[in-house]
Amino acid sequence: MGTMLEVRDLTKRFGGFTAVDRIGFDLAEGEILGLIGPNGSGKSTTFNLIAGALPPSAGSIKLEGREIGGLSPTEVCHLGIARTYQIPRPFRKLTILENVALAAYFGANRLISRSEAWKRAEDALTLTQLPTDPSVRVDGLGAAGLKKLELARALATQPRLLLADESLGGLDEQEMDQAADMLSDIRRERGITIIWVEHIMGVLMRVVDRCVVLDHGEIIATGLPQEVAHDPKVVEVYLGTDAESVQTQVAGRSAGEAAGGAAAC
Repeated sequence: MGTMLEVRDLTKRFGGFTAVDRIGFDLAEGEILGLIGPNGSGKSTTFNLIAGALPPSAGSIKLEGREIGGLSPTEVCHLGIARTYQIPRPFRKLTILENVALAAYFGANRLISRSEAWKRAEDALTLTQLPTDPSVRVDGLGAAGLKKLELARALATQPRLLLADESLGGLDEQEMDQAADMLSDIRRERGITIIWVEHIMGVLMRVVDRCVVLDHGEIIATGLPQEVAHDPKVVEVYLGTDAESVQTQVAGRSAGEAAGGAAAC
């Protein structure tokens, strides 16, 4: 697999405050990367820089070798990067299908037919387990449904890289497991590379291939989930009393993967 995204010395300053301070990481094509850290660590700012919502103060963001730092959100989307938001804001006067079809029109960056936009919308809704009935309205969706709709709208733009921002917020335990499985399915079925910002560590660690941990705008750790979960500094500044639970869930994932590999032999 080649490198899809290269971030080098990425910095964002707001006046005298540095929100992101010279961070750097690579993202391999087909990878799911967890971007984690305490509140105020710079995760959302990093997402906004990659997605074009903010211009970098310094540093570089390259998508498959092309510099994208400073491009507009529209330009970034048309290059194949889509993002979700922590707080879904659908168009309430449109149906579910119309919301997603509108995203399909926008993401195409060219004139496409109504039937093609509707087909892309239906595919995204099917993948996120939402109804494709053109009469179903947004008002009937609960927290989990709105999160799925946010994801479906992003997928309808036909991204190669998905920035998933706190997809588990407001969900119960079963819904969180379903959302995590959905991200795995999106990678497997669509081949989409994913960066996932999330605070529910036990669930995230089951899915991601690798983690980058931020604190006060700086990277304090990077590595496999089991490495990061046991890193003393990550435990101190972020996991805290949840460390043992997260470590147990990561160990369970590793044991399951080992058993699956042995069964395949």
